[in-house]
Amino acid sequence: MNIKYSVVLAILFFTSLVKAQSVLTQEEAIKLTLENNYDIKIANNAVEVAENNTSILNSGYLPTLTGNAGATYNLDNNESEFSNGTNTVLNGAESDRYNASLSLNYTIFDGLGRQYNYKSLKEQYQLSELQARETIENTVIQLFSVYYNVSQSLENVSALEETLKISKDRLVRAEYQFEYGQNTKLGVLNAEVDIVNDSINLINSKQQLKSSKRDLNVVLGNVLEDDFTVETEVDFALQFIKDSLFDKAKTRNIALLQTEKNITISQLAIKSNKSAYLPTVGLVGTYGWNKNNNNAASFVAVSTNTGLSAGLNLSWNIFDGGSTITRVRNAKINLETQQLQKDNILISITREFNNVWDDFTNKLEIYNLQENNIVTAQNNFSRTQEKFKIGQVNSIEFRQAQLNLLNAELSKNQAKFAAKLAELSLLQLSGELLNVQF
Repeated sequence: MNIKYSVVLAILFFTSLVKAQSVLTQEEAIKLTLENNYDIKIANNAVEVAENNTSILNSGYLPTLTGNAGATYNLDNNESEFSNGTNTVLNGAESDRYNASLSLNYTIFDGLGRQYNYKSLKEQYQLSELQARETIENTVIQLFSVYYNVSQSLENVSALEETLKISKDRLVRAEYQFEYGQNTKLGVLNAEVDIVNDSINLINSKQQLKSSKRDLNVVLGNVLEDDFTVETEVDFALQFIKDSLFDKAKTRNIALLQTEKNITISQLAIKSNKSAYLPTVGLVGTYGWNKNNNNAASFVAVSTNTGLSAGLNLSWNIFDGGSTITRVRNAKINLETQQLQKDNILISITREFNNVWDDFTNKLEIYNLQENNIVTAQNNFSRTQEKFKIGQVNSIEFRQAQLNLLNAELSKNQAKFAAKLAELSLLQLSGELLNVQF
């Protein structure tokens, strides 16, 4: 009776503990990850830098304005002999000069180089957005991989607790039967051994649950301080037929989109390098102020000058030793490389899509079979349990039916979350992962 009482208390305690825990839904997990995951934060910073680079302030289209100022002080000993034969000697003659100016430089035409460079910066900004999207997709996959580990561990703990409860009930029955002479001590000993084995499995499963929760909290940015639980139900959101999903993979796959963006950047790089063949025309302007306080030996005691100057300059690097030719050739080779990479990615997408599609359909079929197997294992255990109570089945046969049910439940749990992760991988490959409602 004490064992029964202890089991009831344990169940009530665990039930109250679960109720006290907050449930982290899949939607909340995604929200916390997008807000706090460090990899995503770093990727967003890279996007912000790329956006800053597309500013007009980094385009080369604005002029430069430079201010200069200076002062000079002289203390001279001066001996002068004039043409009429007179001499003048000055010791400690002081003089000073002051100047200030503003200089404006503006490139009117640079062979269209800055135009192509500016367009390239915009394309690189869009590329950084694609790279950030790739980071987000990979992080979401990582999130759900760990999230479903927690879900599977929760269901495993529940199944093992139920198994331990059944084993404890069996021990109570075996002790009653032994006391009344209906069973041998061997039945009690077997029940005690099974309880120890079930307890060890439960302890290990609970430890795995704690570790999985810590892993999940890392992906979330370590924002959860209190204990929590997660959802264990999953919905298979995939509603696409194979051909339709494959068409999306060939147009929305993130690796393919990045390669296409790199092709555009390479095309602009060729044009930018070719701009060095053309001349550069610039506008220069200066407004200056100069003041000289001369010593007594000078004919002019003080002079002050202010003035504005402006002009155009043209520079044409007719031959730079072949550097421009080399850069253009290398840019063309880089473009060809990007196009080859795109063709290779398309081939890889076809292979990976078929592999991931088959993996998903196989795992989904296995999950459906495991669900049906649960019904069979449950029916088998229920009948075996009834026969065990009336003595038509021995403890070994009962234990085997119990283990069959436990293994069926653990296999079903594994199959369910494996199928869901395979579905998410398929959606990621087709570029639809971030469009799914979880």
